[in-house]
Amino acid sequence: MRIRASVAVVTGALALTALAVPAALADGHANLAAHIPAAAKGAQAARSVAAAGQAPSVAASPADETVGDTRITGVTVNAGKDIVVGTTLKKTFTVSVTATDPAGIYDAFAVLWHGANVDQPDGAIVPATIDQDQVGSCTNSGATTATCKVTLVADPNDNIYANLLAGTWKVWAGAAANDGDYVIKDAYKTTHVQRASKLTVNAAPEPVKKGRTVTVTGKLSRANWDDLQYHGYTGQPVKLQFRKKDSSTYTTLKTVTTDSTGNLRTTTTAGVDGYYRFSFAGTTTTPAVSATGDYVDVQ
Repeated sequence: MRIRASVAVVTGALALTALAVPAALADGHANLAAHIPAAAKGAQAARSVAAAGQAPSVAASPADETVGDTRITGVTVNAGKDIVVGTTLKKTFTVSVTATDPAGIYDAFAVLWHGANVDQPDGAIVPATIDQDQVGSCTNSGATTATCKVTLVADPNDNIYANLLAGTWKVWAGAAANDGDYVIKDAYKTTHVQRASKLTVNAAPEPVKKGRTVTVTGKLSRANWDDLQYHGYTGQPVKLQFRKKDSSTYTTLKTVTTDSTGNLRTTTTAGVDGYYRFSFAGTTTTPAVSATGDYVDVQ
């Protein structure tokens, strides 16, 4: 018996490799954890590849593998939410893999990878810890089904090393049964790893007479993983919104586009007391964000 796909753990930016190795323990379990070697390629090597502009291999169809009747029935990444990473803090999140087999589930876990080919990714995020021969922490929901959880860490100082990693990531998932059966899915589903965003607003003058002009300024910026700073997000549509003093609902007044440095500037007419804010809908690489409303007293 063998398991075709494996995960090569590295000290930072990680690689996935194809490998044929014995996959059965003495007790007959398929050993998913055996496919996580101690080291393969470090973060600096991955950064060098990206800096050199080397193109990834042509995308290949996922070469999934199944032995026996083990099935993965669901994978949930970060409770179904996008993974947002800034410039300093690590983002720790959980991936849950639910699998079933008539003999019961022994182990399951998942890995996130980015790139054109699972065998030569330009980024990967693997389980933070390994417990002996198992990776997932499994809870049985019956004799045949279990949900196994793993903790992954996205680190802007390590495996999230460049802006090219923002956007869609694929989820590699594997499950092993008590009788030695297993299943591997190279790209079971996708998720998003995004550059954290910030949005500011300032409405002036304060106070203002009714009917006079209110000038609203602000800035949309996002994390830059190349230099670990925040920079303006240019050419993006952002809504100017207003809510009355005693209301909880914002109404869109107009849409403004950020300039070449991410700045926003527009005007509106003062009517009643209330709060002005900018609101950004987000993209696949950058999460939605709304500024905290700035109150203007109309006299």
